[in-house]
Amino acid sequence: MEEKEKVYEKLNTMGVKYEIINHPAVYTIEELDNLGISKKAEVCKNLFVRDAKGKKHYLIVLCKDKKANLAELANQIGSTKLSFASSERLDKYLGLKKGAVSPLGIINNFTKDVIVVFDKDLVGKENLGVHPNDNTTTVVITFNDLNRVITENGNIVKYVNI
Repeated sequence: MEEKEKVYEKLNTMGVKYEIINHPAVYTIEELDNLGISKKAEVCKNLFVRDAKGKKHYLIVLCKDKKANLAELANQIGSTKLSFASSERLDKYLGLKKGAVSPLGIINNFTKDVIVVFDKDLVGKENLGVHPNDNTTTVVITFNDLNRVITENGNIVKYVNI
C-alpha cells in the first residue's frame, strides 16, 4: 500500500474530514506556493531534528513563512542542542523520505518516541496543508484533527512560540 493510502485509511478510520489536492512532486515551500496551495490552506513547514546525543527526535511543525531558530527551540522544549536528523533517521523513525516530511508521518512511528512540536500559531487553524507522507499530494485538515491523529498514536505533543 502506498504511503498516502495508509494515511487516508487512518484518517477515514478516525472519521477525520480532509481535502486532497494532487500536484506535481514538490520539495520546497516555494514550489508549493508556485502551485497556489497556500491560497487554499496554511501550508506547514516540517523539520525533523535530533538532540545532541541522537537519543531524542523531534518533528517541528511551523507556519511556512517562519524560520526556526534551533537554539531557541532547544531552550523552549528543554533539549540539548538540536540539529537536523539524517535521511536514515527520517526513514527509521517516520518511514519518510526527504521532501515528504509531514506530521502525518507519525503514524509510522510505532515506538511512539518522536515528540511533535507545534508552533502555537497553528493551534485552532481550520485549514492546514500537510503532505500525506507523499510530496505529490497535500491534505487539508484542521489543526484539531491533526493533533488528534498524533495524540491518539501515542506521541507527546509540545507547543512553542516560533
